Amino acid sequence: MGCLAVLIYEMIFDASWETLWRPVVEISILAVGIYFILMFVRRTHGWGVFIGFLVLLGFLVITTALQLTVLNWILLQLFSFSAYAILILFHPEIRRLLSRLGNLPNFSLIREQRETIEVIVQAVDRLSDVKIGALIAVEQSHDLSQVLELGVPIDCEATPEMLETIFFPNNAIHDGGVLIEGDRISHAACILPLTRRQDLQKSLGTRHRAAIGLSEETDAVVVLVSEETGMISYAHQGQLVRGLSVEELRSILSTLIVKGAKSEKRVEEQKDLHKILNKKTVT
Repeated sequence: MGCLAVLIYEMIFDASWETLWRPVVEISILAVGIYFILMFVRRTHGWGVFIGFLVLLGFLVITTALQLTVLNWILLQLFSFSAYAILILFHPEIRRLLSRLGNLPNFSLIREQRETIEVIVQAVDRLSDVKIGALIAVEQSHDLSQVLELGVPIDCEATPEMLETIFFPNNAIHDGGVLIEGDRISHAACILPLTRRQDLQKSLGTRHRAAIGLSEETDAVVVLVSEETGMISYAHQGQLVRGLSVEELRSILSTLIVKGAKSEKRVEEQKDLHKILNKKTVT
């Protein structure tokens, strides 16, 4: 009798434990997953599309509950293509997210980063020659939309010609900074936070102080061109390095932006960076 009671107790305890912990674990994982998906999508240009998708889903639930056959059939046809639509609309964001998981090397992403670097270098070289001011913020792991004031949405492929057009003095959106996300120009005429450092040279203007300010609060790499002298500079981690050549800028951006490159090439790029910093004045 005692053994039977123990057996019944164990069966009830085991069943209760299994009944409790499995749903709790599943709900917790789903909640965390949904939260991070929402946070990730909210920082992308597809947030409005995602909201529209949720609205359609809500209409589908309503038409199903009310048995509105025609409307329900139309919505079902739309949702039959939703998976393909999501893959197409969120392709850059999905690729960027997957490449960041575990910091795994992604060769297509590395190629994209190097192409973006070349676009920036070519544009900066031309703008420097004609002494046109420029301020370019390259987003990395930190979401810059939470730090700077976004200006005019652009959302186009990053090209030297487009950057030159944006910063052309007679352009209505030439003031402020340009935000680059991946291989695309996200926004122009952005307002960057100014640094509060009191030890900076008085000759440094708003553009330089904004570059330092953004680099203090994020891991962004900020490239700038002085409209007075045509001097090329960059800011990263609160430091401003001025008087760069085009080749030096290319080497620095390759070291700071390209992730997952071969270790030998990475070591060489870091050595080049240290050599450049040793020769330049770091503010």
